[in-house]
Amino acid sequence: MQDVLQVGLAAIARERIALTAAGRTDRGVHARMQVAHFDTDVQRPETAWVRGANAFLPESVAVIWARAVDGDFHARFSALSRTYRYRLVNRAVRAALEARHAGWYHAPLDVEAMRTAARALIGEHDFSAFRAAECQAKTPVRTVHSITIDRRDDEIHFVIRANAFLHHMVRNIVGSLIYVGNGRQSPQWIAQLLELRDRRKAAPTFAPEGLYLERVEYDARWALPL
Repeated sequence: MQDVLQVGLAAIARERIALTAAGRTDRGVHARMQVAHFDTDVQRPETAWVRGANAFLPESVAVIWARAVDGDFHARFSALSRTYRYRLVNRAVRAALEARHAGWYHAPLDVEAMRTAARALIGEHDFSAFRAAECQAKTPVRTVHSITIDRRDDEIHFVIRANAFLHHMVRNIVGSLIYVGNGRQSPQWIAQLLELRDRRKAAPTFAPEGLYLERVEYDARWALPL
């Protein structure tokens, strides 16, 4: 997303644009809502940034709005929280049309056991057990505000809201919760992983296709149309 959006904005600004996004999305991961900022002295109507950039973007990316803000705003560091959703198709047969837009697990999962396990993740913790080896964050400590796990017909949705996330943190959490849901581990195992702080003890990183950046929250003083 960042690369193509920079190209589209540069075409409107007629100068190089360096974009900073609120959250990263790896290959195969989606963003229903993303916030990014860039610095420029070029004057354009806000509608020009939107419509102009969209003319240069692929169908999979669209600019919804643009807003001029004070220079001390930062899409990443000004964010108060981020919310990610993981869509998991939970049935014996894999998805077809949704193959690129949802994860899949073939065996039945115990949603209540996963909810019980997920409670251990709420609050401020060292999430080293759920951190990718290549993560460049200065600290593994994050604050998870809420986790909801709901079944919707043959899908299970995991929604996690936190102040910030480590690289692969959501996918690693989902993978470990699935180990609880299928009975391989007890609900208490998630709390044990937090204490161990060892990525090697947790489940493998789950597939990227089901992960969506759902929402980024900012202080109302920025007056962003979110």
